Amino acid sequence: MPPPRDDEEVVLVDSRLDRWQEVFNGLGTDIRTVVCGHTHMPFVRLAHGRLVVNPGSVGMPYGRTGAHWVLLGPGVELRTTHFDLQAAATQLSRDSSYPGISEWADYFLHARATDADALAAFAPRDGRDHRP
Repeated sequence: MPPPRDDEEVVLVDSRLDRWQEVFNGLGTDIRTVVCGHTHMPFVRLAHGRLVVNPGSVGMPYGRTGAHWVLLGPGVELRTTHFDLQAAATQLSRDSSYPGISEWADYFLHARATDADALAAFAPRDGRDHRP
């Protein structure tokens, strides 16, 4: 299995196919499933004959509350596990010394940002605004 490329690199569900080809360069043809992350947006898509899966985010979701994850097996299932958001926010506020933790917890645990907000934030980093 090849090592991860770069944890700052961004590809999105709607990234151009030529961008996906850049990401796949160097992968063997035997690699049929690619799991990625970092954007906190769950998706499954096909690009250049490879299945691409982003499980989403457990603690900082965009669009919908809950812990987003994926079950890989004979198929791919995007799943969401719901949890007590208020209890999690209370515990974070109580146990963390991070400045502004209460506001952070409210914003991220309650998924105040939408998937459109996430695409707007990450799109400039996937190369769509820079064409060779």
